Amino acid sequence: MSFAHLHVHTEYSLLDGACRINKMMDRVKELGQSAVAITDHGVMYGCIDFYKAAKKAGVKPIIGCEVYVCPRKMSDRVHGIDNEAYHLVLLCENMKGYENLCQIVSQAYTNGFYGKPRADLELLEQYHEGLIALSACLAGAVPQRLMENDYDGAKDYALNMARIFGEGNFYLELQDHGIEEQRAVNLGIQRIARETGLPLVITNDAHYIRKEDAAMQDVLLCVQTGKTVDDENRMRFETEEFYLKSEEELLQLFPGHQEALDNTAKIAERCNVEFIFNQYHLPVFPVPEGYTDESYFRKLCYDGFAERYPQAPESYLERLEYEIGVISRMGYVNYYLIVWDFIRYAKENGIPVGPGRGSGAASIVAYCMHITEVDPMKYALIFERFLNPERVSMPDFDTDFCQERRGEVIEYVMRKYGSDHVAQIATFGTMAARGAIRDVGRALNFTYAETDVVAKLVPTTLHITLDEALKTSPQLKSMYDEDERVKKLIDTARSLEGMPRNTSTHAAGVVITARPVCDYVPLSRNDDTIVTQYTMTTIEELGLLKMDVRNVR
Repeated sequence: MSFAHLHVHTEYSLLDGACRINKMMDRVKELGQSAVAITDHGVMYGCIDFYKAAKKAGVKPIIGCEVYVCPRKMSDRVHGIDNEAYHLVLLCENMKGYENLCQIVSQAYTNGFYGKPRADLELLEQYHEGLIALSACLAGAVPQRLMENDYDGAKDYALNMARIFGEGNFYLELQDHGIEEQRAVNLGIQRIARETGLPLVITNDAHYIRKEDAAMQDVLLCVQTGKTVDDENRMRFETEEFYLKSEEELLQLFPGHQEALDNTAKIAERCNVEFIFNQYHLPVFPVPEGYTDESYFRKLCYDGFAERYPQAPESYLERLEYEIGVISRMGYVNYYLIVWDFIRYAKENGIPVGPGRGSGAASIVAYCMHITEVDPMKYALIFERFLNPERVSMPDFDTDFCQERRGEVIEYVMRKYGSDHVAQIATFGTMAARGAIRDVGRALNFTYAETDVVAKLVPTTLHITLDEALKTSPQLKSMYDEDERVKKLIDTARSLEGMPRNTSTHAAGVVITARPVCDYVPLSRNDDTIVTQYTMTTIEELGLLKMDVRNVR
């Protein structure tokens, strides 16, 4: 295995990183590199997308995160002291490491958030197993101390990190982005390595794929900060060296440090996280004493059948038994019981509940359990549209609740299974065609009127791209061809189009897990709501129980 980039920020370092995951894999292969890491700022939003894209491309994925470590305790929140945090790169060696990284990232958000999601040394010590740590960029604790001329403090911190993560699990990063302070820091880091025996590793803190992408990433930062590229005082990168460099380029920057370069491959070889998709992790429904989940499920089915079909033909009973058999064999008994229970709670407490929508209405079991109110036998609905042995993904009941009281249903579920076993699901807002033009226009210091003219030439067709807009709007194409400023505007917008811009909470999605949610996926916070860092699709792929608890007016 050749050199591997171990410090990379994808588009999921929102409005900062600009390494588009799919394009990044193409570039990694082009460079002859066989592994690459994802280390977004404080979050793991993109880890599963990254993993799947890497696997598809034949590149080894290394799951990680650049976490924020607070100078004191996570509970300390004194402005001017605790709002600053040091960077630290964590890479998952195995699934235990992944689980521990989920814990660190989740708790940093839910318990340590103060400007940023912050972990403290105590948390790192508690969840260090299976993780490899790197000292990070100039914002890391070791470089920061070296920049403050506190060599002894830097050395002591490095040794403490080595103690926390264990022998051979803490590396000192060497980086060279053409920044004067970095050269001085590198000398200090090399001295620490000589005096302590701590290993060195070469990284490049990649925020974009190619050198020519630096201007695009600069615009992205302006979108984040609300500044323009003409503002000399804006947050910006000092050089154009934060890209995916070749092994040869890095060796030229660090002649005589072949071992530090080779250490990237050694770390990559140690990192072996393998996700298993579509293997279900359903919570267990607490059944009354004297029942198993199967027997209680069957009781509810037959009680409901007697109520719904007091004089039913034999074929109805055969259909009921068939569905019970399929549901049982596929392991979805607890799924039905959980849905039945929170719908029962809503109805018993006067919370308006919809009749049930989608393919779930094709289940006679759901009708007998009062999960749905549509009689599938009356309308000749086919159960297999909802659930059949060939189905890969988990079935899904779409349930509507009164908007004003939907929260009561979620609170009940949390009380029933434990607040740490239930979370709402995140969704991402992305830069759509018109929105990308408006964002970029502001960053490039176009007037509102100038940007508005261009944006309104993009057809309002749903999900249209700028490439499609240029083909379908002659006026837009004409402006693009004839006006260099407009061309730059549109080209930059095209490079940012589709990137995640912000997170929000899914309107309906709720996940319920057998163990605490953060044992499976990382968590974050949207306002006062705890949400998963993965989207609904990813939650399903990981085999977790996702419920659609929808609002209706």
